[in-house]
Amino acid sequence: MHDVIVRYTRIYGRKLQAHRMLQSCINQITNMSDTEKCIESCNKLLRGEISATETYRQAIEKCDGANLEVLRRILGEHEESVTSLSSHVTDMGGTPATGSGAWGAFAKAVEGTAAFLGDSPAIAALIEGERHGIEEYNDALDDDAVMEEIKARIRVDMKPRLMEHINLLQGLPTV
Repeated sequence: MHDVIVRYTRIYGRKLQAHRMLQSCINQITNMSDTEKCIESCNKLLRGEISATETYRQAIEKCDGANLEVLRRILGEHEESVTSLSSHVTDMGGTPATGSGAWGAFAKAVEGTAAFLGDSPAIAALIEGERHGIEEYNDALDDDAVMEEIKARIRVDMKPRLMEHINLLQGLPTV
């Protein structure tokens, strides 16, 4: 009887060990998948912020005077978000996006056309870009794959800044 118990324990112990190893591998794959999804979401936000910096640089080039200080401030805050999101992606082992993608090309075209038409359409285009950014951040907050640390940063810093940008832009004098 003792031999049967010893054999059973060895077999069961190996199965249990194999089960634990398999569960560990599954957990690593699942976590890696969540991390990859989080990196993808952060890179999407990063491309949006890069697009915003490109658009504000374009607006600053065409701006003369009164609105320049506000536009530079907003540009600086978008650059801070680029830095923060890039750091998060790097910390997760990903490669940060370096371009603005399709949205950036569209945003630059809209801003370029609006700037040609005058201050009011240019400011309206900037406001619309900020609203689009808020929608992107809301999507990230609803995404289960986005890590809580990043969501906290979005809630505390990034999204409130965009809402403040809209208020600042709406308060700008137009010709």
